[in-house]
Amino acid sequence: MALLFDDISISTIIGAGSSFKGDLSVSGAVMIDGDIDGDLQTTGNIIIGETARIRGNVSAKSAVVNGIVLGDISAPESIKLNASSAVIGNITTRKLQIASGVVFHGHCIVLFDETSFEAEIQKQNELREIKSKSIIR
Repeated sequence: MALLFDDISISTIIGAGSSFKGDLSVSGAVMIDGDIDGDLQTTGNIIIGETARIRGNVSAKSAVVNGIVLGDISAPESIKLNASSAVIGNITTRKLQIASGVVFHGHCIVLFDETSFEAEIQKQNELREIKSKSIIR
């Protein structure tokens, strides 16, 4: 199972030592080596570097994780968790690769069928919306 990006051009970089607070929406591929406190959504691929720390949900076409994510990751094409990564949250994808030594605590949904995958994403979004409006969290 190859998890290579077709397009390796990166349109947005958040470098090591940088930090961003708030939700971020990006068009194209993203490389994160700094800290993000908020949700990150991109139309392209995402590479989360070893020094990256994200506290929020990540949504991308595909994702390679080397750093820390405290939140859910949704990437329809693929998700690859390398040995230096830690994910505390749920994962939803159609292809998943997890290296030895990864720290993962959450639920994992891998559905290859596109129709089933889209239905599950819709269900997860509805549950997230309901949870965000509830009094008890």
